[in-house]
Amino acid sequence: MTEYPTADVLVVGSGIAGCAAALAAARDGADVLVATKAERPEQTSSDWAQGGIATTRGDPESLKADILDASDGEADPEAVDVLVEDAADAVEDVLVDTLDVPFDEAGDGFDFAREAAHSEERILHVDASTGQHVLRPFLSFLDERDGVRIAEDTAALDLITDEGRVCGALLDRDPETGESSTTGVPAFAGSTVLATGGIGSLYRRSTNPAGATGDGVAMAALAGADVEDAEYVQFHPTAYDDADPFLLSEAVRGEGALLRNADGERFMPDYHEAAELAPRDVVARAVARERAATGEVTLDVSPLDFAGDFPDLAATCESRGVDWESGIPVAPCEHFLCGGVDVDSEGRASLDRLFAVGECARTGVHGANRLASTSLLEGLVWGLRAGEAATGRDPAVVEPPELLDRDPDLPAGFAEEKFHRLRRVMDEYVGLRRSESDLKRAQSVLRRLKGEVDAYVRTRTARDLYELRNAAVTGLLVARAAGENEQSAGCHYRAEEPVDAGH
Repeated sequence: MTEYPTADVLVVGSGIAGCAAALAAARDGADVLVATKAERPEQTSSDWAQGGIATTRGDPESLKADILDASDGEADPEAVDVLVEDAADAVEDVLVDTLDVPFDEAGDGFDFAREAAHSEERILHVDASTGQHVLRPFLSFLDERDGVRIAEDTAALDLITDEGRVCGALLDRDPETGESSTTGVPAFAGSTVLATGGIGSLYRRSTNPAGATGDGVAMAALAGADVEDAEYVQFHPTAYDDADPFLLSEAVRGEGALLRNADGERFMPDYHEAAELAPRDVVARAVARERAATGEVTLDVSPLDFAGDFPDLAATCESRGVDWESGIPVAPCEHFLCGGVDVDSEGRASLDRLFAVGECARTGVHGANRLASTSLLEGLVWGLRAGEAATGRDPAVVEPPELLDRDPDLPAGFAEEKFHRLRRVMDEYVGLRRSESDLKRAQSVLRRLKGEVDAYVRTRTARDLYELRNAAVTGLLVARAAGENEQSAGCHYRAEEPVDAGH
């Protein structure tokens, strides 16, 4: 049989969850291959993370209570226990001792911030650009780590399976040489860890980087793995109101910024007792309602020293021509998938030798709505757990799937036109508010779209085609789950039910 790339552990994705998995596996003596379609670091969601990383500050029960409350009662208490019990050690070990992340300080200790739905100040941060200060040194550290190879600009097209187990993934480039392939390059591994990030590219406006097309969720589902809670798509309430949005961290509201409608009225106290610091789903729906009723919502940063407290955000505003002193126009924007590939406390999926971590995984921590600044923490904790659990298996080299080398060029504009259609459907029918009729329409359109894409899949390795396939599959999973769940909870809101400020 032809010699193919092999590794003890194959990690697909290079955000904080993938990096943590690679680190833990390498510490355990495994040979690790990280395949990522990102050209680092800006193309990973972790690098875009603003607010920070939640910690327990010696009180895990308090953090657990806030997570469960924000989840609208849908989080798995046992999964939350895993998160809060591992949080302090994981942050201290990796972010403080290993990477020496320069978290902001105040006096003799860290400058802990507070964000929406948190009962106390517990967020470690670096200004409002924490993600890049974590991910960039993490990737640099792994570059120098023995036993870890990182193949950038390398997409996983499909999982390789054999008799119910996952044996690796078919890649669009040779991870050793970087050369692209028209028939795919199989990479075999003892275990495969999916860490592919979110689904922002399914919507026209998202806080995710380009390329967040639900790859891990789709590949796992197509291979037969269980996917759960896909209906819980979180929309961040305060993204700049523009076709090209940027995120305004909840830390800004945590420091005192207020939301006002076009009439200048502060409206959040009418929707929730916590006002601007209510759970994200509540604030997002309130912002949407006020925009619809009055025409605009702005984030009033006059109560704080915006330029002094958030220099990176102030610089972004200035570079975009936004006069933040007059209020920053904001609107809800797709932000985070709370569900995904169903995994246990060590990241194991329902298929043998398959693991999933980070945003593409459904650990049970987030339930129906994610608490602010828990995504980096969840990715770190489950990445470390999965990386360690994934070791100890030899690569199983089987007969690989092979793409036909036939007409590698797609019809002109095919993927672009289909993506435009997919995003329109997701925005109109599977957005912040949903109804039974809209969800049925979405499923019908997405099924037809998937059928059109399937006519080309397996005949070429065009990355944009596979991203479109993955987006269509994931969109259909979201729409189906939303259609099956008739009860509003957290960020899944069924509009045919009576409007309620808490839902």
